[in-house]
Amino acid sequence: MTAKLPPLPIGVQTFRQIIESGATYVDKTQHALALIDRGKAYFLSRPRRFGKSLFVDTLKELFEGDEALFRGLFIHDRWDWERRYPVIVLDFAAGVPRSRAELDEALVEHLRANQRRLGIVCENRSLPGCLAELIERAHAQSGQPVVVLVDEYDKPILDNIDRPEVAAELREGLKNLYSALKAQDAHLRFVFMTGVTKFSKVSLFSGLNQLNDITLDAHYATLCGYTQQDLETTFAAHLAGVDWDELRAWYNGYGFLGEPVYNPFDILLFIDKGHSFRNYWFETGSPSFLIKLFQKQRYFLPSLERIEVSEEILDSFDVEHINPITLLFQSGYLTVAGTHTRIGRLIFRLSVPNREVRLALNDQFISGYAGIEEQRFQFQEGLYDTLTAGDLDGLIAAIQRLFAAIPWRNFTGNALPEAEGYYASVLYAFFASLNALIVPEDLTNHGQVDLTVRIAGYTYVMELKLERGAATDGAGTETPNPALAQIQARGYSEKYRGAPGRGLFEVGLVFGSAARNLIRADWRRVA
Repeated sequence: MTAKLPPLPIGVQTFRQIIESGATYVDKTQHALALIDRGKAYFLSRPRRFGKSLFVDTLKELFEGDEALFRGLFIHDRWDWERRYPVIVLDFAAGVPRSRAELDEALVEHLRANQRRLGIVCENRSLPGCLAELIERAHAQSGQPVVVLVDEYDKPILDNIDRPEVAAELREGLKNLYSALKAQDAHLRFVFMTGVTKFSKVSLFSGLNQLNDITLDAHYATLCGYTQQDLETTFAAHLAGVDWDELRAWYNGYGFLGEPVYNPFDILLFIDKGHSFRNYWFETGSPSFLIKLFQKQRYFLPSLERIEVSEEILDSFDVEHINPITLLFQSGYLTVAGTHTRIGRLIFRLSVPNREVRLALNDQFISGYAGIEEQRFQFQEGLYDTLTAGDLDGLIAAIQRLFAAIPWRNFTGNALPEAEGYYASVLYAFFASLNALIVPEDLTNHGQVDLTVRIAGYTYVMELKLERGAATDGAGTETPNPALAQIQARGYSEKYRGAPGRGLFEVGLVFGSAARNLIRADWRRVA
């Protein structure tokens, strides 16, 4: 008889419910104890669906001293259960305020709920004044300093990110509330704030200099998320027979200067759906605003394959000046792949974390840059079949059909088609959505080629050119293809000669700005 497996905590963010139901739980209390022992006030940014809310609730139960919930966990024999602390919780996960007035009304309700739970009535009518009074009275009433936990502190702002004026108003409203904390240090035992984005201290945390940002801290890299060991121990029975290499390729790879982790939401649904490899996390939220931001800033998509930024870029998120790379990183579409020091600065190398994000994100880029929805898979299938078969004539025909299908408005409403970057971006998004290995602006001793695509043992070294005003097909002319000629003259494919594989091709693609399509394509097999 097969033993019944413990239930999965899908969608459960309450520590008590998980423990009392006997659901599978990955013990994070060692991290909780380390935080409490080492400091007093922390800030943590992690992408959505990473277990931030569950960790916050775990801290709440810990400080309130419910010993029974922690039996068998790391912290149980290391915690003083005789001391219980008053806990104030501000959870912004629910509700979508659309104005400063709606936000203030929600904040009033948050404070009232904490007053009822703590048995305190505040006399101060202002929001920061009420919070300060609540902290002071809770300390006096219990004789113990207060714990303040803020979950999804930035959600009201992010819910309105497509309306910058409203988002800025809500930011000021939250700043008004959080300002109360800076004068309450003597009454506070512990402060923990979580969110997706990290706003600069000037814009939102003015005066809260005591917050220790542990977003990129090797000590807490695995505080949220599941490690490989977690999967091989806690979830061993649930994942019996799984292809570990495939699982890692699909869902692992989120790095925060330490051991990479899996998104818990992915793993729980992967198990629940019978080990089916699908886009779980990505389906829970559409990055439509993000895609529009990339289009607006005319971002060259192939650059996503090689991004190096300073720590300031990763830290700073401001409504008025949103850097798309900052937003990609903080939202979980990019992660830290490595670091190095240059000119006295710590430089971060970023990459897309795994196959799930890579495929789904580039599907979204295809929709945004090319305006292709219903036919997208048809074109992906055509490109994939020709690329994996080494069918160059078929590949060229597939590219021509693709650009012929792009709605006219995507050209006329976008300045990108006037540059080679638009065509390279569209091709990049399609190739990346096939899980091909892309080497953008591939460096050689003699320069760099626009795109190198490696898939199914084939390597395609591609150079793109744009001829302005060219509206006719230039194929068959006696003049050399300028794109292919450049590949050959500069030896772009030389670095791949002799490498194992099924074939090496040089491909010259010439687009016409008037035709808005491929007007000439020539290729040569070199290995």
